[in-house]
Amino acid sequence: MHPDPIAEAGRQWIKHGWADAADGMTAITAIMRTQQILLSRIEKALKPFGLTFSRYELLTLLSFTRSGALPMAKASARLQVHPTSVTNAVDRLESAGFVKRLPHPTDGRGTLVEITDDGRAIAAQATAALNATVFENPGFEQPELDSLIGMLGRFRRDAGDFGQPEPATHD
Repeated sequence: MHPDPIAEAGRQWIKHGWADAADGMTAITAIMRTQQILLSRIEKALKPFGLTFSRYELLTLLSFTRSGALPMAKASARLQVHPTSVTNAVDRLESAGFVKRLPHPTDGRGTLVEITDDGRAIAAQATAALNATVFENPGFEQPELDSLIGMLGRFRRDAGDFGQPEPATHD
C-alpha cells in the first residue's frame, strides 16, 4: 500500500511555512478526493442504465413530484444547478424516451419537463442499484455518517446553500 499523498501534502505545507493552512488544505483535499471516489462508484452503478448522476437526479426529482412534471427553471433551482445543465440533461433523457417537454400551461415562455413511464421504470431500477451498491454501504460507520451529515449540513447552511427552517409556532 502506498502512503497517503494527501497527508504528505499536509506535511509539505507545514515544511514550506504554511502551517496555519495545512489542516484546511488537507481536509478540503480529502473531501474532494472522497467525492471523486464516491462519484466513480455512483457512475459505475448507473452505467448499465445509460445514466449519469445528474440525469439520475433529475429523473428522481421528477418521480418524487405529484404530477411527475416540473418547470425546467424549478428543476434547476431544486437540483442547485445552472439551467444549461438541466437543459442538457433533459436533451439526453428526452432522446432516451425517459422525459418529454411540454408547454407550460400558464406561462407561455416556460417549459415543463415530465417523466415518462419508461423514465419512472429506469429511475426505480437505478435507485435499487444505487441503494444496493453505494448508499446502503457508503464506506462509513453509522456514527461517522451522523457526524458527516451534521457537519456538512451546517457548512452548506452557513455557506448559504439553504436557509434555516422556520421555527414552529404553538398557538
